[in-house]
Amino acid sequence: MSLSLPGGPVAHSKMAVGAPSASALQRTRRPMVTGTSVLGIKYAGGVMLASDTLCSYGSMAKFKDARRITAIGGRESFDATSGAPLPPSHPTLLGGGGEYSDYQAIVDMLRSDATAEYCADDGHFQSPEETWSYLRAVMYQRRNKMNPLWNDLIVAGCDPTTKVPFLGSVDKIGTAYTDDVMATGFGSYIAVPIMRERFRADMEEGEARALLEDCMRVLFYRDCRALNRIVIAKATADGGCLVSEPYELETSWDAKSFVSDKAGLGTDGGW
Repeated sequence: MSLSLPGGPVAHSKMAVGAPSASALQRTRRPMVTGTSVLGIKYAGGVMLASDTLCSYGSMAKFKDARRITAIGGRESFDATSGAPLPPSHPTLLGGGGEYSDYQAIVDMLRSDATAEYCADDGHFQSPEETWSYLRAVMYQRRNKMNPLWNDLIVAGCDPTTKVPFLGSVDKIGTAYTDDVMATGFGSYIAVPIMRERFRADMEEGEARALLEDCMRVLFYRDCRALNRIVIAKATADGGCLVSEPYELETSWDAKSFVSDKAGLGTDGGW
């Protein structure tokens, strides 16, 4: 007498070989390696972004040199005297918070599109606003497929025709808007009020950078997923673009709220 599952051994064998696995179709249900806030602000003659270089694995500060601002595309340019190629003018700056691998996939996608435009050699390239509109459609389509790209993105640059600075945001479900100041992650709660209070349309580049550094410093104090090692990037109306190397902000932990006795327990302001 042999033992078998209901339906006999042949039916069971067919089910094991031919039936699709329950895990064959998978979706990213939550981000794993994540970056936090990206800040953006317009100033007289350009637009500027800032982010830190930390990516956390859950609650562990694991990767401390993750660049989350990238310059993409732009119009090819050459030196007027020697004819040597120069860095592209009017590129698009893309900053991203959230799942870092998804951000890398978006950057690769946009670079592939920029390469295709370059190979077409028709003189056209995507402006920052066109890139922002394209990403809105991409993020919304992925959300409708129940397989979102887990990022909040900031797109910045200057229009090559009008020279007007552009700053727009897209989140993982395709919600998009433009503004003079914006932030992703925890920065939308802490940094945006500071930037709105101090923003002026005629701000100089140095004032905009100082404001972003102040906001990144506050985020380092208050956001446990933030780091004081940051990157600043700018795009100017004349087509210039610069993404800085990472550098560390000076910080101070002497504030009264950081060192005062808590609840009479003889402890400082930390946990």
